[in-house]
Amino acid sequence: MGIEEFKNLSLFKKIKTLYEEGEFVTSIRYYRYKVNLFLVHGYYVEAFYHPKTDRIEKIIPFDKKNSRNKFYTDQIRLPNLF
Repeated sequence: MGIEEFKNLSLFKKIKTLYEEGEFVTSIRYYRYKVNLFLVHGYYVEAFYHPKTDRIEKIIPFDKKNSRNKFYTDQIRLPNLF
C-alpha cells in the first residue's frame, strides 16, 4: 500500500492498518495530544491521540520539514527520513 492509498482510507481503516501492519516507533507530547509515530509500508505516519476524549483524532503522513521533527530526533534516530 502506498502513501496516497493510505491517505485515502477512512480514519478507522488507517487505525486498523497501523496496528496490524505498522511498527510503533515512539511518541511525543505535542500541545494537547500524544502523538504516536509509526512506520508502515516504508513511510512514517503520525497518529494524534487526545487523552481527554480517549480518541485518535487524526492520522497524517509525517512531514520531515514539520517542527515536530526535532521532538522525535531528540529521542531517537530516524535514518529513513534523511
